[in-house]
Amino acid sequence: MPKQPLFKQLLIWRAKYISHNQFVAILSILVGFTSGVGAVVLKNLTHFIQHIMEGQLVRYYHEAFYFLFPIIGLTLVYLVMKYVIRHKVSHGIPSTLFSISKRKGIMKRYQMFGSILTAPLTVGFGGSVGLEGPTVATGAAISSNIARLFHVNQTTRNLLIGCAAAGAMSSIFKAPIAAIIFAIEVFSLDLTIASMLPLLLASLSAILTSYFFLGNDVLLPFSLEEGFKLSDAPFYLLLGVVAAFTSIYFTEVYDRIQRLFDRIDSPIKKLVIGGSLLGVLIYFIPPLYGEGFEVINNLIAGNHEKALQNNFLDLNLDNTWIVILLLAGLVFFKIIASALTFGAGGVGGIFAPTLFMGSIMGNCFAKLINHSGFTDYPVSESNFTLVGMAGLMAGVLHAPLTAIFLIAEVTGGYELFIPLMLTAAISFGITKYFHPHSVYTMELGRKGELITHNKDHAVLTLMDINKVVETNFIKITTSMTLGEIVHEAVIKSNRNIFPVVDDKSNKLKGIILLDDIRPIMFDQSLYTEVYARDVMQAPPDTIDIKKDKMTEIMKKFQDSDAWNLPVVDDGIYVGFISKSKLLTMYRRKLINITQ
Repeated sequence: MPKQPLFKQLLIWRAKYISHNQFVAILSILVGFTSGVGAVVLKNLTHFIQHIMEGQLVRYYHEAFYFLFPIIGLTLVYLVMKYVIRHKVSHGIPSTLFSISKRKGIMKRYQMFGSILTAPLTVGFGGSVGLEGPTVATGAAISSNIARLFHVNQTTRNLLIGCAAAGAMSSIFKAPIAAIIFAIEVFSLDLTIASMLPLLLASLSAILTSYFFLGNDVLLPFSLEEGFKLSDAPFYLLLGVVAAFTSIYFTEVYDRIQRLFDRIDSPIKKLVIGGSLLGVLIYFIPPLYGEGFEVINNLIAGNHEKALQNNFLDLNLDNTWIVILLLAGLVFFKIIASALTFGAGGVGGIFAPTLFMGSIMGNCFAKLINHSGFTDYPVSESNFTLVGMAGLMAGVLHAPLTAIFLIAEVTGGYELFIPLMLTAAISFGITKYFHPHSVYTMELGRKGELITHNKDHAVLTLMDINKVVETNFIKITTSMTLGEIVHEAVIKSNRNIFPVVDDKSNKLKGIILLDDIRPIMFDQSLYTEVYARDVMQAPPDTIDIKKDKMTEIMKKFQDSDAWNLPVVDDGIYVGFISKSKLLTMYRRKLINITQ
């Protein structure tokens, strides 16, 4: 008997001696470590490029490089995609969510390194996006392929992708609890005992990896000095409203610019148009360069002069109203710069732009209060800067709990829990009313392909329509006589329903039930007198295999009270879906995803 390969022996040994839950825990630690390493690599590569570009060329040569860098970076990204990766690298978190909802958690191998090669070029050369999305996508792709390697089921594969997301966020922000909440909120994971331990282990593994490689370095180095005052509560409520409408502005601008670029067929044209417009914006507004965490930290520390230095008009920053105007301009233009980066073919995430806009919005709001004479005492600009970030995250990302815990955990601002909750809840509630889906999920949500915490909806979304279509029905053409129907269809079929199609185009024209012809099928005098078109009826409803999602199909069965509905593809008959088979598949899928 030939000796089995070593890896297969390992799988057999694992199946014998390690339980499923223990193995998932081990894999979650591995996934957390790989996500942490991915975050370290992405961050260091990006900062190395930024140090060379912005530190050496701009400061010691000429600020015109601010215009050239984005075009150069986006061109390099295009070349890497075309000649090295040979695939388009999609936006990080949306592409991961699509893999979960429509590809059973399977991510292609090139996704493990695609973002690592392209995101640092995008952000390092000035693309106005973040690294969080690419980091999550990299970790998710690695975890998906590890899951495939060890032959785990779809439920476990999706859980490991959630672990990768938690690990990536934990490593980036050094906020392990907020990272777990992020995975649950954004990836719609069920918070159960079975999922909690893997998420904890992945988050812990990732943050230890980050500490090992990066030390105590954090993105938002700030310690809270001023606590919450009850008298500030109305202003935090108002900040929530401002954050909501800023979130709506963010979502609308992002969506509309993406739609404009989707109409452009040529990637070269997208690159030239988007890159040029982005270069112009960054040349006139240098704070839009890259992620923008340096600007955020300066505002939190109260150094707005440093955050706004080198403004194009060389305005006097001692005038508070000019500072407020410049800050409002950054909020207005940041999402435009981010959307242009994506439209031009850049790879990045919208998490950092959200934090950037939120911090500036909160700081601007506090300055406006302090210099408008509304109060007898100044409000804390640092606190409003922090809470502003949470407000915009809650609105744009539809992740209020992540927003609250991330800001509290990263900054040590646990005394700000009440204002964080106030602002985040109001921002999320108002934004959700106008935009049911976040920026991450809007495209999937519109198509009905989004996995949510609604278990019924999640199961239906994961079901494959092609697996429930039955094709063993005998077709009848409209010109067939009753005799032909009896001899060529009724006698040969074990079904009591027959699709009626056009003789030439094969388009569905109607259906014939056995009950429709039972009273006349034994009267041979009618065999040449009655045609299919005379006895057929319109189906209660039809299912379009390309357009209808499982949720819509289930609703059609419910509304029509039918047991079988015909399936068409651009009007051409494909087969039938039976309610019994649909419910059977639903039960099986429900068992699979809840095991």
